[in-house]
Amino acid sequence: MRYLLFLAGLFALFVTASAATAPAGGTVVHEDALTRKELSIARTLRCTVCQNESVADSKAGIARDMRTLIRQQLRAGKSRKEIIAYFVSRYGDYILLKPPFDTAGTIVWVLPLFLLAVLALSGWFVIRRHSRAAAPPPPQLTEEDLERVRAARQQD
Repeated sequence: MRYLLFLAGLFALFVTASAATAPAGGTVVHEDALTRKELSIARTLRCTVCQNESVADSKAGIARDMRTLIRQQLRAGKSRKEIIAYFVSRYGDYILLKPPFDTAGTIVWVLPLFLLAVLALSGWFVIRRHSRAAAPPPPQLTEEDLERVRAARQQD
């Protein structure tokens, strides 16, 4: 009996889960050229709320607003470059998922590597110089020191 109840519960769970994922009312989404252009532009822009997620993939409210704004600008006849330039002027290069090459950014990435190489080379030269330096000769024992050593040996 328990086995039948378990199977009935499992079946009910399966039916509700599959009904939740089925398209509502058999509607078919028609993708037009405007939607394709909108998503193409939205895939190049970064969501300002999400971490490294495109505006096209984000579920955030601001991403939805940005997609609406892209669609409005496309309907107004603006080109892809003009729309992207609008967002860059508003948010800076951060909004682009693939920002343009920037020499200042390159310096920020290369300078630490250069400093690490300089520190490693200078450390290598210092160690090399100290390892080649001859050890100073041991100090010469005075006659008084020798007498103390002889006395200590005789006590043993």
